[in-house]
Amino acid sequence: MDRFRELGVALWVISPDKAEDLEKMRASMGLEFPLLRDPDLSTIRSYGILNQESGKTPHPTTVVVDVDGVVRYVRVDRDYKRRPALEEVFAAIGNLARAGAPGTLIVLNKAEGTASLIDLTSGEVVATLPTGVGPHEVAASPDGRLAVVTNYGDREQAGSSLTVLDIPAARVLRTIDLGDDHKPHGIQFLGGSTRVAVTVEDSKAVLIVDIESGRVLSRLETAQEISHMLAVTPDGRRAFVANIGSGSVTVLDLDAGKLLANIPTGEGAEGIDITPDGRQVWITNRAADTITVLDAASLAILETIPSSSFPIRARVTPDGRSVLVSHARSGDVAVFDAATRKEVRRIPMNLTAEVTEGRLFGGRFGESSVPIGILIHPNGRQAYVANANADIISIVNLDTWVTDGFLTAGKEPDGLAYSALNVKPGDGGHAR
Repeated sequence: MDRFRELGVALWVISPDKAEDLEKMRASMGLEFPLLRDPDLSTIRSYGILNQESGKTPHPTTVVVDVDGVVRYVRVDRDYKRRPALEEVFAAIGNLARAGAPGTLIVLNKAEGTASLIDLTSGEVVATLPTGVGPHEVAASPDGRLAVVTNYGDREQAGSSLTVLDIPAARVLRTIDLGDDHKPHGIQFLGGSTRVAVTVEDSKAVLIVDIESGRVLSRLETAQEISHMLAVTPDGRRAFVANIGSGSVTVLDLDAGKLLANIPTGEGAEGIDITPDGRQVWITNRAADTITVLDAASLAILETIPSSSFPIRARVTPDGRSVLVSHARSGDVAVFDAATRKEVRRIPMNLTAEVTEGRLFGGRFGESSVPIGILIHPNGRQAYVANANADIISIVNLDTWVTDGFLTAGKEPDGLAYSALNVKPGDGGHAR
Protein backbone atom coordinates (compact mmCIF):
# COMPACT_ATOMS: atom_id res chain seq x y z
CA MET A 1 0.00 0.00 0.00
CA ASP A 2 2.83 2.41 0.80
CA ARG A 3 4.22 2.19 -2.71
CA PHE A 4 0.81 2.85 -4.25
CA ARG A 5 0.51 5.95 -2.03
CA GLU A 6 3.96 7.15 -3.11
CA LEU A 7 2.94 6.84 -6.74
CA GLY A 8 -0.33 8.69 -6.14
CA VAL A 9 -2.42 5.75 -7.27
CA ALA A 10 -6.04 5.30 -6.20
CA LEU A 11 -7.24 1.70 -5.79
CA TRP A 12 -10.71 0.28 -6.29
CA VAL A 13 -12.27 -3.14 -6.56
CA ILE A 14 -15.31 -3.39 -8.84
CA SER A 15 -17.61 -6.36 -8.36
CA PRO A 16 -21.20 -7.41 -9.15
CA ASP A 17 -21.55 -8.84 -5.61
CA LYS A 18 -24.04 -7.46 -3.10
CA ALA A 19 -23.05 -4.31 -1.22
CA GLU A 20 -23.26 -5.97 2.21
CA ASP A 21 -21.04 -8.85 1.05
CA LEU A 22 -18.47 -6.43 -0.27
CA GLU A 23 -18.41 -4.49 2.99
CA LYS A 24 -17.93 -7.68 5.00
CA MET A 25 -15.05 -8.63 2.72
CA ARG A 26 -13.43 -5.21 3.06
CA ALA A 27 -13.71 -5.29 6.84
CA SER A 28 -12.50 -8.87 7.24
CA MET A 29 -9.45 -8.25 5.05
CA GLY A 30 -8.66 -4.83 6.49
CA LEU A 31 -8.67 -3.21 3.07
CA GLU A 32 -8.01 0.54 2.95
CA PHE A 33 -9.67 1.07 -0.44
CA PRO A 34 -13.33 0.85 -1.45
CA LEU A 35 -15.03 -2.18 -2.98
CA LEU A 36 -17.49 -0.75 -5.47
CA ARG A 37 -20.63 -2.52 -6.63
CA ASP A 38 -21.47 -2.73 -10.34
CA PRO A 39 -25.00 -4.22 -10.20
CA ASP A 40 -25.87 -3.89 -13.91
CA LEU A 41 -22.34 -4.87 -15.05
CA SER A 42 -22.09 -1.69 -17.15
CA THR A 43 -18.59 -0.78 -15.96
CA ILE A 44 -17.35 -4.36 -16.24
CA ARG A 45 -18.74 -4.56 -19.78
CA SER A 46 -17.06 -1.26 -20.72
CA TYR A 47 -13.66 -2.82 -19.99
CA GLY A 48 -14.52 -5.86 -22.12
CA ILE A 49 -13.86 -8.36 -19.32
CA LEU A 50 -17.29 -9.92 -18.83
CA ASN A 51 -17.19 -13.71 -18.79
CA GLN A 52 -19.42 -14.49 -21.76
CA GLU A 53 -19.86 -18.09 -20.65
CA SER A 54 -21.65 -17.11 -17.46
CA GLY A 55 -22.84 -13.68 -18.57
CA LYS A 56 -22.91 -12.63 -14.93
CA THR A 57 -19.35 -12.42 -13.66
CA PRO A 58 -16.16 -10.74 -14.82
CA HIS A 59 -12.88 -12.47 -15.45
CA PRO A 60 -10.39 -11.68 -12.66
CA THR A 61 -8.68 -8.63 -14.08
CA THR A 62 -6.18 -5.92 -13.15
CA VAL A 63 -6.67 -2.61 -14.97
CA VAL A 64 -4.56 0.57 -14.84
CA VAL A 65 -6.40 3.69 -16.03
CA ASP A 66 -4.95 7.19 -16.43
CA VAL A 67 -6.59 10.40 -15.22
CA ASP A 68 -8.43 10.79 -18.53
CA GLY A 69 -9.99 7.35 -18.21
CA VAL A 70 -7.80 5.77 -20.90
CA VAL A 71 -6.91 2.14 -20.18
CA ARG A 72 -3.12 1.80 -20.11
CA TYR A 73 -2.73 -1.77 -18.82
CA VAL A 74 -4.97 -4.83 -18.65
CA ARG A 75 -4.16 -8.23 -17.17
CA VAL A 76 -6.93 -10.82 -17.58
CA ASP A 77 -6.59 -14.15 -15.75
CA ARG A 78 -8.73 -17.25 -16.09
CA ASP A 79 -7.94 -18.37 -12.56
CA TYR A 80 -8.89 -16.33 -9.49
CA LYS A 81 -5.85 -17.72 -7.68
CA ARG A 82 -3.48 -16.10 -10.19
CA ARG A 83 -2.46 -12.47 -10.03
CA PRO A 84 0.09 -10.38 -11.94
CA ALA A 85 3.35 -9.68 -10.18
CA LEU A 86 3.23 -6.27 -8.51
CA GLU A 87 6.37 -5.24 -10.39
CA GLU A 88 4.46 -5.72 -13.64
CA VAL A 89 1.70 -3.43 -12.38
CA PHE A 90 4.19 -0.85 -11.10
CA ALA A 91 5.92 -0.87 -14.50
CA ALA A 92 2.60 -0.04 -16.15
CA ILE A 93 2.01 2.79 -13.68
CA GLY A 94 5.51 4.12 -14.23
CA ASN A 95 4.88 4.18 -17.96
CA LEU A 96 2.13 6.77 -17.44
CA ALA A 97 4.68 9.24 -16.12
CA ARG A 98 6.67 9.06 -19.35
CA ALA A 99 5.66 11.01 -22.41
CA GLY A 100 4.20 8.95 -25.21
CA ALA A 101 6.35 8.12 -28.21
CA PRO A 102 6.18 10.78 -30.94
CA GLY A 103 4.55 10.35 -34.32
CA THR A 104 1.41 8.79 -35.78
CA LEU A 105 0.45 5.13 -35.76
CA ILE A 106 -1.60 4.06 -38.79
CA VAL A 107 -3.90 1.13 -38.00
CA LEU A 108 -5.99 -0.73 -40.57
CA ASN A 109 -9.35 -2.02 -39.38
CA LYS A 110 -10.12 -4.96 -41.66
CA ALA A 111 -13.73 -5.63 -40.73
CA GLU A 112 -14.90 -2.04 -41.16
CA GLY A 113 -12.78 -0.83 -44.08
CA THR A 114 -11.06 2.07 -42.35
CA ALA A 115 -7.67 3.38 -41.28
CA SER A 116 -7.25 4.91 -37.82
CA LEU A 117 -4.61 7.61 -37.30
CA ILE A 118 -3.45 7.55 -33.68
CA ASP A 119 -1.39 10.34 -32.13
CA LEU A 120 1.21 8.38 -30.17
CA THR A 121 1.90 11.19 -27.73
CA SER A 122 -1.71 11.36 -26.53
CA GLY A 123 -2.80 7.85 -27.49
CA GLU A 124 -5.91 9.30 -29.13
CA VAL A 125 -7.45 8.46 -32.51
CA VAL A 126 -7.29 11.80 -34.31
CA ALA A 127 -8.84 10.65 -37.59
CA THR A 128 -10.55 7.63 -39.13
CA LEU A 129 -10.34 7.46 -42.92
CA PRO A 130 -12.25 5.25 -45.37
CA THR A 131 -10.36 2.63 -47.37
CA GLY A 132 -11.52 -0.12 -49.70
CA VAL A 133 -13.02 -3.41 -48.55
CA GLY A 134 -10.75 -5.51 -46.35
CA PRO A 135 -7.66 -3.32 -45.88
CA HIS A 136 -4.88 -5.70 -44.83
CA GLU A 137 -1.47 -4.01 -45.02
CA VAL A 138 -0.15 -0.45 -45.13
CA ALA A 139 3.22 1.16 -45.87
CA ALA A 140 4.27 4.71 -44.96
CA SER A 141 6.59 6.72 -47.21
CA PRO A 142 10.10 7.46 -45.88
CA ASP A 143 9.17 11.12 -45.32
CA GLY A 144 6.01 10.11 -43.43
CA ARG A 145 3.72 12.19 -45.62
CA LEU A 146 1.92 9.36 -47.41
CA ALA A 147 0.60 5.93 -46.56
CA VAL A 148 -0.58 3.34 -49.07
CA VAL A 149 -3.19 0.73 -48.12
CA THR A 150 -3.76 -2.61 -49.85
CA ASN A 151 -7.48 -3.33 -50.21
CA TYR A 152 -7.49 -7.12 -50.16
CA GLY A 153 -11.25 -7.60 -50.13
CA ASP A 154 -13.24 -10.22 -48.24
CA ARG A 155 -14.84 -13.62 -48.79
CA GLU A 156 -17.55 -12.13 -51.00
CA GLN A 157 -15.45 -9.65 -52.98
CA ALA A 158 -11.78 -9.85 -53.97
CA GLY A 159 -10.16 -6.42 -53.77
CA SER A 160 -8.05 -4.87 -56.53
CA SER A 161 -7.10 -1.39 -55.39
CA LEU A 162 -4.74 0.71 -53.30
CA THR A 163 -5.80 3.69 -51.17
CA VAL A 164 -3.30 6.55 -50.85
CA LEU A 165 -3.56 8.61 -47.64
CA ASP A 166 -2.16 12.05 -46.82
CA ILE A 167 -1.18 11.70 -43.16
CA PRO A 168 -0.69 15.37 -42.07
CA ALA A 169 -3.92 16.38 -43.82
CA ALA A 170 -5.77 13.24 -42.65
CA ARG A 171 -7.46 12.69 -45.99
CA VAL A 172 -7.70 10.21 -48.84
CA LEU A 173 -5.64 11.45 -51.79
CA ARG A 174 -6.59 8.88 -54.39
CA THR A 175 -7.57 5.28 -55.09
CA ILE A 176 -5.44 3.28 -57.52
CA ASP A 177 -7.29 0.64 -59.54
CA LEU A 178 -5.18 -2.47 -60.14
CA GLY A 179 -7.57 -3.84 -62.75
CA ASP A 180 -7.44 -7.62 -63.05
CA ASP A 181 -4.79 -7.99 -60.34
CA HIS A 182 -6.76 -9.11 -57.31
CA LYS A 183 -6.01 -9.51 -53.61
CA PRO A 184 -3.16 -7.02 -53.12
CA HIS A 185 -1.52 -7.64 -49.77
CA GLY A 186 2.10 -7.11 -48.72
CA ILE A 187 3.49 -3.67 -49.55
CA GLN A 188 6.68 -1.65 -49.12
CA PHE A 189 8.01 1.64 -50.47
CA LEU A 190 11.03 1.49 -52.78
CA GLY A 191 13.64 4.20 -52.28
CA GLY A 192 11.75 7.50 -52.26
CA SER A 193 8.07 8.27 -51.85
CA THR A 194 6.65 7.53 -55.30
CA ARG A 195 6.99 3.77 -55.90
CA VAL A 196 5.73 0.75 -53.97
CA ALA A 197 6.17 -2.99 -54.38
CA VAL A 198 2.95 -4.89 -53.68
CA THR A 199 2.03 -8.57 -53.79
CA VAL A 200 -1.11 -9.63 -55.68
CA GLU A 201 -2.12 -13.12 -54.63
CA ASP A 202 -4.45 -14.08 -57.47
CA SER A 203 -1.84 -13.07 -60.06
CA LYS A 204 1.05 -14.82 -58.27
CA ALA A 205 3.11 -11.70 -58.74
CA VAL A 206 4.63 -8.55 -57.29
CA LEU A 207 3.71 -5.23 -58.91
CA ILE A 208 5.83 -2.08 -58.92
CA VAL A 209 3.35 0.81 -58.81
CA ASP A 210 3.86 4.55 -59.25
CA ILE A 211 1.49 5.97 -56.65
CA GLU A 212 1.43 9.46 -58.18
CA SER A 213 0.33 8.38 -61.66
CA GLY A 214 -1.40 5.20 -60.50
CA ARG A 215 0.43 3.21 -63.20
CA VAL A 216 1.78 -0.31 -62.82
CA LEU A 217 5.41 0.11 -63.91
CA SER A 218 6.41 -3.54 -63.92
CA ARG A 219 5.36 -7.03 -62.88
CA LEU A 220 7.54 -9.75 -61.37
CA GLU A 221 6.09 -13.25 -61.35
CA THR A 222 6.52 -15.47 -58.28
CA ALA A 223 4.80 -18.54 -59.79
CA GLN A 224 3.81 -19.45 -56.22
CA GLU A 225 0.49 -19.84 -54.43
CA ILE A 226 -0.76 -17.03 -52.16
CA SER A 227 2.19 -14.64 -52.39
CA HIS A 228 1.29 -12.76 -49.24
CA MET A 229 3.91 -10.65 -47.45
CA LEU A 230 7.17 -9.18 -48.71
CA ALA A 231 10.31 -7.52 -47.40
CA VAL A 232 12.86 -5.48 -49.35
CA THR A 233 16.56 -5.42 -48.49
CA PRO A 234 17.93 -2.12 -47.11
CA ASP A 235 19.78 -1.45 -50.38
CA GLY A 236 16.53 -1.89 -52.32
CA ARG A 237 17.99 -4.47 -54.69
CA ARG A 238 16.14 -7.62 -53.64
CA ALA A 239 12.64 -8.49 -52.48
CA PHE A 240 11.75 -11.60 -50.51
CA VAL A 241 8.14 -12.80 -50.77
CA ALA A 242 6.46 -15.25 -48.37
CA ASN A 243 4.06 -17.61 -50.15
CA ILE A 244 1.48 -19.16 -47.81
CA GLY A 245 0.06 -21.69 -50.26
CA SER A 246 3.41 -22.96 -51.52
CA GLY A 247 5.22 -22.84 -48.18
CA SER A 248 8.10 -21.00 -49.78
CA VAL A 249 9.98 -17.73 -50.16
CA THR A 250 10.48 -16.12 -53.57
CA VAL A 251 13.64 -14.08 -54.14
CA LEU A 252 13.33 -11.28 -56.71
CA ASP A 253 16.08 -9.17 -58.27
CA LEU A 254 14.45 -5.73 -58.40
CA ASP A 255 17.22 -4.17 -60.52
CA ALA A 256 17.04 -6.82 -63.23
CA GLY A 257 13.33 -7.44 -62.77
CA LYS A 258 13.66 -11.20 -62.58
CA LEU A 259 13.01 -14.18 -60.31
CA LEU A 260 16.15 -15.57 -58.68
CA ALA A 261 14.80 -18.48 -56.64
CA ASN A 262 11.86 -20.13 -54.92
CA ILE A 263 13.01 -21.64 -51.64
CA PRO A 264 10.83 -24.08 -49.64
CA THR A 265 10.73 -22.97 -45.99
CA GLY A 266 7.71 -24.57 -44.35
CA GLU A 267 3.97 -24.97 -44.55
CA GLY A 268 2.12 -21.65 -44.41
CA ALA A 269 5.08 -19.29 -44.92
CA GLU A 270 3.67 -15.84 -44.10
CA GLY A 271 5.48 -13.39 -41.83
CA ILE A 272 8.79 -12.03 -43.09
CA ASP A 273 11.39 -9.43 -42.14
CA ILE A 274 15.03 -8.63 -42.89
CA THR A 275 17.68 -7.67 -40.35
CA PRO A 276 18.86 -4.02 -40.53
CA ASP A 277 22.25 -5.10 -41.91
CA GLY A 278 20.47 -6.91 -44.74
CA ARG A 279 22.20 -10.21 -44.01
CA GLN A 280 19.37 -12.42 -42.72
CA VAL A 281 15.72 -13.02 -43.58
CA TRP A 282 13.35 -14.37 -40.91
CA ILE A 283 10.22 -16.17 -42.15
CA THR A 284 7.36 -17.50 -40.01
CA ASN A 285 5.77 -20.74 -41.22
CA ARG A 286 2.42 -20.54 -39.49
CA ALA A 287 1.07 -24.05 -40.25
CA ALA A 288 4.41 -25.73 -39.53
CA ASP A 289 4.92 -23.83 -36.24
CA THR A 290 8.46 -22.97 -37.31
CA ILE A 291 10.65 -20.02 -38.24
CA THR A 292 13.17 -20.20 -41.08
CA VAL A 293 16.30 -18.04 -40.99
CA LEU A 294 17.73 -17.46 -44.46
CA ASP A 295 21.08 -16.04 -45.55
CA ALA A 296 20.06 -13.10 -47.76
CA ALA A 297 23.18 -13.33 -49.95
CA SER A 298 23.77 -17.05 -50.46
CA LEU A 299 20.07 -17.94 -50.00
CA ALA A 300 21.10 -20.87 -47.79
CA ILE A 301 18.81 -21.83 -44.91
CA LEU A 302 20.77 -21.11 -41.75
CA GLU A 303 18.32 -22.60 -39.28
CA THR A 304 14.75 -23.77 -38.76
CA ILE A 305 13.45 -22.88 -35.30
CA PRO A 306 10.35 -24.34 -33.59
CA SER A 307 7.85 -21.64 -32.61
CA SER A 308 4.37 -22.66 -31.54
CA SER A 309 1.62 -21.75 -31.94
CA PHE A 310 0.68 -20.29 -35.37
CA PRO A 311 3.57 -17.81 -35.82
CA ILE A 312 2.16 -15.22 -38.20
CA ARG A 313 4.39 -12.10 -38.24
CA ALA A 314 8.06 -11.33 -37.56
CA ARG A 315 9.69 -7.97 -36.85
CA VAL A 316 13.37 -7.28 -36.17
CA THR A 317 14.24 -4.52 -33.69
CA PRO A 318 16.13 -1.49 -35.10
CA ASP A 319 19.35 -2.57 -33.35
CA GLY A 320 19.10 -6.01 -34.98
CA ARG A 321 19.45 -7.82 -31.66
CA SER A 322 15.93 -9.20 -31.23
CA VAL A 323 13.15 -10.61 -33.38
CA LEU A 324 9.51 -10.38 -32.28
CA VAL A 325 7.09 -13.05 -33.53
CA SER A 326 3.32 -12.89 -32.96
CA HIS A 327 1.38 -16.11 -32.39
CA ALA A 328 -2.29 -16.03 -33.33
CA ARG A 329 -3.32 -19.23 -31.56
CA SER A 330 -1.64 -18.72 -28.19
CA GLY A 331 -2.20 -14.96 -28.04
CA ASP A 332 1.38 -13.95 -27.30
CA VAL A 333 4.57 -12.54 -28.80
CA ALA A 334 7.82 -14.51 -28.67
CA VAL A 335 11.17 -12.73 -28.47
CA PHE A 336 14.18 -14.33 -30.12
CA ASP A 337 17.84 -13.46 -29.71
CA ALA A 338 18.87 -12.74 -33.30
CA ALA A 339 22.47 -13.86 -32.71
CA THR A 340 21.78 -17.20 -31.02
CA ARG A 341 18.38 -17.68 -32.73
CA LYS A 342 16.95 -18.86 -29.42
CA GLU A 343 13.59 -17.90 -27.95
CA VAL A 344 14.30 -15.94 -24.77
CA ARG A 345 10.81 -15.01 -23.60
CA ARG A 346 7.09 -14.93 -24.37
CA ILE A 347 5.01 -11.84 -23.77
CA PRO A 348 1.31 -12.64 -23.20
CA MET A 349 -1.16 -10.12 -24.56
CA ASN A 350 -3.49 -10.85 -21.60
CA LEU A 351 -6.56 -10.06 -23.66
CA THR A 352 -9.61 -12.18 -24.37
CA ALA A 353 -11.52 -12.29 -27.65
CA GLU A 354 -15.13 -11.56 -26.80
CA VAL A 355 -16.48 -11.26 -30.35
CA THR A 356 -15.19 -13.34 -33.26
CA GLU A 357 -17.98 -13.08 -35.83
CA GLY A 358 -17.24 -11.21 -39.05
CA ARG A 359 -13.47 -11.53 -38.68
CA LEU A 360 -10.95 -13.31 -40.88
CA PHE A 361 -10.09 -16.06 -38.41
CA GLY A 362 -13.50 -16.09 -36.71
CA GLY A 363 -13.42 -18.30 -33.62
CA ARG A 364 -10.65 -20.55 -34.96
CA PHE A 365 -8.34 -19.70 -32.07
CA GLY A 366 -10.90 -19.72 -29.27
CA GLU A 367 -10.42 -16.94 -26.75
CA SER A 368 -7.06 -15.80 -28.14
CA SER A 369 -6.92 -12.09 -28.92
CA VAL A 370 -5.24 -13.14 -32.22
CA PRO A 371 -2.19 -10.85 -32.25
CA ILE A 372 -1.03 -10.37 -35.84
CA GLY A 373 0.50 -7.09 -36.99
CA ILE A 374 3.64 -5.84 -35.24
CA LEU A 375 5.27 -2.44 -35.63
CA ILE A 376 8.41 -1.40 -33.79
CA HIS A 377 8.83 2.33 -33.17
CA PRO A 378 12.03 3.74 -34.74
CA ASN A 379 13.22 4.67 -31.24
CA GLY A 380 13.47 0.95 -30.48
CA ARG A 381 11.67 1.30 -27.14
CA GLN A 382 8.09 0.36 -28.02
CA ALA A 383 6.46 -2.32 -30.12
CA TYR A 384 2.81 -2.09 -31.14
CA VAL A 385 0.87 -5.34 -31.58
CA ALA A 386 -2.56 -5.47 -33.25
CA ASN A 387 -4.95 -7.90 -31.54
CA ALA A 388 -7.40 -8.64 -34.34
CA ASN A 389 -10.04 -10.35 -32.20
CA ALA A 390 -9.89 -7.90 -29.29
CA ASP A 391 -9.83 -4.56 -31.17
CA ILE A 392 -6.85 -3.48 -29.07
CA ILE A 393 -3.29 -2.42 -29.89
CA SER A 394 -0.91 -3.60 -27.17
CA ILE A 395 2.13 -1.45 -26.38
CA VAL A 396 5.12 -3.59 -25.44
CA ASN A 397 7.95 -1.90 -23.56
CA LEU A 398 11.15 -3.17 -25.16
CA ASP A 399 13.23 -2.13 -22.14
CA THR A 400 11.25 -4.24 -19.65
CA TRP A 401 9.60 -6.67 -22.11
CA VAL A 402 6.15 -6.23 -20.59
CA THR A 403 2.92 -4.91 -22.02
CA ASP A 404 2.47 -1.57 -20.32
CA GLY A 405 -0.15 0.20 -22.41
CA PHE A 406 -3.04 -0.16 -24.82
CA LEU A 407 -4.54 1.77 -27.72
CA THR A 408 -7.96 1.33 -29.27
CA ALA A 409 -8.70 1.61 -32.97
CA GLY A 410 -11.54 0.05 -34.97
CA LYS A 411 -12.88 -3.44 -35.62
CA GLU A 412 -10.30 -6.15 -36.37
CA PRO A 413 -7.05 -4.14 -36.39
CA ASP A 414 -4.16 -5.74 -38.25
CA GLY A 415 -1.87 -3.81 -40.63
CA LEU A 416 0.30 -1.14 -38.98
CA ALA A 417 2.59 1.63 -40.20
CA TYR A 418 4.39 4.59 -38.63
CA SER A 419 4.76 8.21 -39.67
CA ALA A 420 7.00 10.68 -37.85
CA LEU A 421 4.50 13.40 -38.83
CA ASN A 422 1.38 14.32 -36.90
CA VAL A 423 -2.03 15.29 -38.21
CA LYS A 424 -2.08 19.07 -38.53
CA PRO A 425 -4.42 20.88 -36.10
CA GLY A 426 -7.68 21.70 -37.80
CA ASP A 427 -7.23 19.00 -40.45
CA GLY A 428 -9.02 15.71 -40.49
CA GLY A 429 -12.06 17.16 -42.22
CA HIS A 430 -12.29 13.96 -44.21
CA ALA A 431 -12.13 11.89 -41.06
CA ARG A 432 -15.07 9.93 -39.84
